[in-house]
Amino acid sequence: MKVQYNPQIHHRRSIRLEGYDYSQAGAYFITICCQDRKLQFGQIGNGEMILNEFGNIAFDEWAKLPDRFQNFELDVFQIMPNHIHGIIVLNDTVGVTLAVVPDPNNAVVRDPNDTIVPDPNDAVVPDKKAGASPASIVGDIVGAYKSLVANGCLNICKSKNVIMGKLWQRNYYEHIIRDEKSYQRIAEYIINNPSKWNDDKFFLK
Repeated sequence: MKVQYNPQIHHRRSIRLEGYDYSQAGAYFITICCQDRKLQFGQIGNGEMILNEFGNIAFDEWAKLPDRFQNFELDVFQIMPNHIHGIIVLNDTVGVTLAVVPDPNNAVVRDPNDTIVPDPNDAVVPDKKAGASPASIVGDIVGAYKSLVANGCLNICKSKNVIMGKLWQRNYYEHIIRDEKSYQRIAEYIINNPSKWNDDKFFLK
């Protein structure tokens, strides 16, 4: 089912899961960047994100992720011109089931300093997946998402007989949300990201 993007109603507030205990480290703040920080998904106008065709695909595929994975929920998220931010929650790491084939070349950059603003110059750290650990499951979800969006955008380019090039940066950024205070800071950061675009680390001057 297609979820229609409306900047007036989406991403304005946190949709904190009622009763969720963030101390169990099952919630993750994810940032995924476009290759070379290219503005692939649209533009910011009057502090709001205006999605283009690629941006609508990025939004739709993110919104549909809970339909593709069991025991997994989305919290607040935001598509930006050259990256996406989102909070994902694993309800039961043992019971998560993949509904798509993940990208085996996906990688993760984990936050060593417990900050919430990702550094676009962070080194890539390969994500060695094993078993059904939370880190492995998050990597599979992100890899699947990146593949779905890239395929959708590629179909648009093919229909227009243009070359897309590489859509995504190889790595992604992951931050474990450890408590309510951390959650509130991150949710506020995501929600306010469009209005602070000119000060964003990913903004290309």
